[in-house]
Amino acid sequence: MTKKYFWLFLFLTGLFQATLSFAQNTKRPNIIFILADDLGYGDVGFNGQKLIHTPNIDRLAREGVQFSQFYAGTSVCAPSRSSLMSGKHTGHTYIRGNKGVDPEGQEPIADSVVTIAEILKKAGYATGAFGKWGLGPVGSYGDPNKQGFDQFYGYNCQSLAHRYYPDHLWENQKKVVLEANQDLLYNKEYAPDLIQKKALEFVDSKDGKQPFFLFLPYILPHAELIVPEDSIFQYYKGKFEEQPYKGADYGPNATNGGYASQQYPHAAFAAMVTRLDLYVGQILDKLKEKGLDKNTLVIFTSDNGPHIEGGADPVFFHSSAGFKGVKRDLYEGGIREPFAARWPGVIKPGTKNDYIGAFWDILPTFAELAGAKPSTKTDGISFVPSITGKNVQKKHDYLYWEFHEQGGRQAVRQGKWKGVRLKAAGHPNASVELYDLSKDVGEHINIADKFPAKAKELGQIMNRSHVESAIFPFVSQAGK
Repeated sequence: MTKKYFWLFLFLTGLFQATLSFAQNTKRPNIIFILADDLGYGDVGFNGQKLIHTPNIDRLAREGVQFSQFYAGTSVCAPSRSSLMSGKHTGHTYIRGNKGVDPEGQEPIADSVVTIAEILKKAGYATGAFGKWGLGPVGSYGDPNKQGFDQFYGYNCQSLAHRYYPDHLWENQKKVVLEANQDLLYNKEYAPDLIQKKALEFVDSKDGKQPFFLFLPYILPHAELIVPEDSIFQYYKGKFEEQPYKGADYGPNATNGGYASQQYPHAAFAAMVTRLDLYVGQILDKLKEKGLDKNTLVIFTSDNGPHIEGGADPVFFHSSAGFKGVKRDLYEGGIREPFAARWPGVIKPGTKNDYIGAFWDILPTFAELAGAKPSTKTDGISFVPSITGKNVQKKHDYLYWEFHEQGGRQAVRQGKWKGVRLKAAGHPNASVELYDLSKDVGEHINIADKFPAKAKELGQIMNRSHVESAIFPFVSQAGK
């Protein structure tokens, strides 16, 4: 080989290796987003839970990165999920309340809304959702199959998801009648188990050739407090003091949206969280079995703070982890969520991150990972640098939330400052509570009188962040 060809050989070899390295480092990951329902910040072990066992969720967090300051879209189901899917905060997102429509379902997300699933599907991802939808009835614009998901199985209507032994579920546009649960007379087929089976089948069908996006909006541990009489429930029975809860039991006079009685509400809640943890473990094990785990980003979080319905007792379990508030509050306990991400070989195990983010960041983050660009403006920021540890993480100027029940509520997080406005519907100049989260993360001391200029500034942010909606006007009765 002459000197000339030797250098050409080295150049081509180097170019090939660089190209190969780039291709390997930019391979688009599979993405799994696990969304618990009404799980509090403190309900998982990695955030300090002592009474409930969550070994698989804790393993996910231990093998990846834990975010300590990540927030939901808002403090109830549908608008929080709308924020997640659309990449917009609740002053901009289409769905802003839990508004039911007949005969079954919620107000549909508009056809004009571009969802995460639509972006990823267009980028070549296979997409599936298994669990609770709540963003539009079957056949409407909000149908998950019309919002970017190839496959859907579970509850279309979040009101029916109050029952864990429903008489039907949906598989795409097919109504799946659960014969053993007809007329709510029998408690035979536990819907979360059926949903989990379909989710595992989705992962099992993948061979690594096409990237996939799997959305798992589980209904656990949302009320009602009921779980199969298996080893998990038996483990917790007798471990806690109990105050039986009397609800709307299964039987001829049962309603679809009620909550069943429970003799062991504490044990049932703990068993439901541990069952959720079991599902997370099964997903991680299936990825390993299929050889997909090293190229799969798995994120775990919750849609809002802990609930108090159906006999639930967040005080007993310290579910809010010392934060003020629960579901429907815009204090930290209502919106700050457990949040962990795992991606072997990319995310350094045992990492902790204090990035201040929210659900509207998910869309631009997933779009970047998929090599796609959002086709519409979002309120979010990609937090890929916080996941990968590469590059400098851009930060929000502020985060904004609104809630359309109980007279209307608004909140703003700006650095260490937190502003909360109550009775806000129709009262844009209502007073703003002010908290310094660096000194008072429990939001115990309102310091608006000491810092009136800052309280006024956050109130102005609230006013300009809210864009009025004809579908969800900001009045006290918007949603239930």
